Amino acid sequence: MNVQDLKFDEKGLLPAIVQDMNTKEVLTLAYMNEESLKRSMETGETWFFSRSRNELWHKGETSGNTQNIKEIKYDCDQDALVVLVVPKGPACHTGSVSCFTESVYQSEEPAGGSAGSSSPADFLLELEELIAERERLRPEGSYSTYLFEKGVDKILKKVGEESAEVIIAAKNRDAEELKWETADLFYHVLILLREQNLPFTEVLNVLKQRHRDGK
Repeated sequence: MNVQDLKFDEKGLLPAIVQDMNTKEVLTLAYMNEESLKRSMETGETWFFSRSRNELWHKGETSGNTQNIKEIKYDCDQDALVVLVVPKGPACHTGSVSCFTESVYQSEEPAGGSAGSSSPADFLLELEELIAERERLRPEGSYSTYLFEKGVDKILKKVGEESAEVIIAAKNRDAEELKWETADLFYHVLILLREQNLPFTEVLNVLKQRHRDGK
């Protein structure tokens, strides 16, 4: 299908749902006109049309939080888009991974029908989002706040210390201690990734690519 064949509304716009290619999380809802859609396809990064400013805007142009496009789909009515991306940082201007963080309704029964149905990888992504919120809000008394305020040197020191604790636990064949120390290491690595503005999904992408390459 050609871009011109899509059914833009009376203002020449299409709603564009931006979704993380790897986690499938919906990141934001924006609008595209014909020009911004073409620029998105030409550059491989998301461009939108701002209804409030009445102009095109390139996601991440000032923040650096660009979105690398992997696929753009249109619906059966040809009047809406889903843009699958690999984000290079938070999608929301508040610093959250997604613009959709608050619930107007939530079933008492967890998704999947039972408690604890999400995978460990899903929880790591949830933890990453919580850490991003801690960095943005800096709540008093939070250990994450303490680390971010102390800066990268302190964070690197903690990563080094926890790495050493993991090594000692493994050397001692202490599975219980190894479990706790590895959890501490994962947490501090996520803190470091946030401080460096490197999404955890990019680390996952490297692992997936190595798996595909047979490494």
